[in-house]
Amino acid sequence: MTASPLAPAPLSQVAEQDGTAPVFAQERRVLGLPASTWPKLLMPLAVGLVALAAWEAVVRYNEIPHYILPGPLLVAKTMWTDWGTLSGSLWITLSISMAALCVAVVAGVSLAVLFAQSKWVELSFFPYAVILQVTPIVAIAPLIIIWVDDVRLALLICAWIVAFFPILSNTTLGLNSADHNLLNLFQLYKATRFQTLRYLRLPAATPYFLAGLKISGGLSLIGAVVAEFVAGTGGSQSGLAYRILESGYQLRIPRMFAALFMISISGIVIFLCLSYLSHLVLRRWHESAVKREN
Repeated sequence: MTASPLAPAPLSQVAEQDGTAPVFAQERRVLGLPASTWPKLLMPLAVGLVALAAWEAVVRYNEIPHYILPGPLLVAKTMWTDWGTLSGSLWITLSISMAALCVAVVAGVSLAVLFAQSKWVELSFFPYAVILQVTPIVAIAPLIIIWVDDVRLALLICAWIVAFFPILSNTTLGLNSADHNLLNLFQLYKATRFQTLRYLRLPAATPYFLAGLKISGGLSLIGAVVAEFVAGTGGSQSGLAYRILESGYQLRIPRMFAALFMISISGIVIFLCLSYLSHLVLRRWHESAVKREN
């Protein structure tokens, strides 16, 4: 079949004829990153630097004592000098948070799949997951620490409780959000439950799961820190929360701010890593991550 003389030529032919670049040319890169990425990195960094400079200026201008409000330069110096102690505590807090997040992923996804297979199971057990979520962890953490002999295990359970529900609820919503027309098509072709789950429900639930994972990543860190505050464990095997309490008792406020800063940076790094993971998984097929062409 010959092409109609009135039909528009393909874009590649038009580009070759008039010598222009292809319409969908690759974006220009600067230092290995796309040019559009740099404003997203530099603008928050600039705002943060301005805020830190203003903080330092207020402290110096008003001559605020360091035991009331230390400046960011003193906090950075304290972090450098006390790095040996603070880094060990940071590793303990992060290890508990990541372990709790892994357990939350396994338990949350497994239960969500079970709920998707049986509506009666979901109706029977999902309300208890809600009750577990709305119960303040500060209220039940002392009981968990009393009931569990191993303090580290108790901290992990507390962090898991906080991180569990977003993954369960988001994944359950995603599994139930599969296109009903496609579900009918799978039933028409007599697909098994496993085939429907693997090829339809799980891909549909992936964006929901990743969104819940980003939420739970930060919550697991919060749960670990709150549980450490309640437990009040000391010694070389204590996390950053105890270092904050210890610094407050000793009026070493710069060290307290250094520990707080490390917790905040850790939460940001966890969120950025999980966001990048979500981008890698969704960038080629999901509308939320595919770059628009116009």
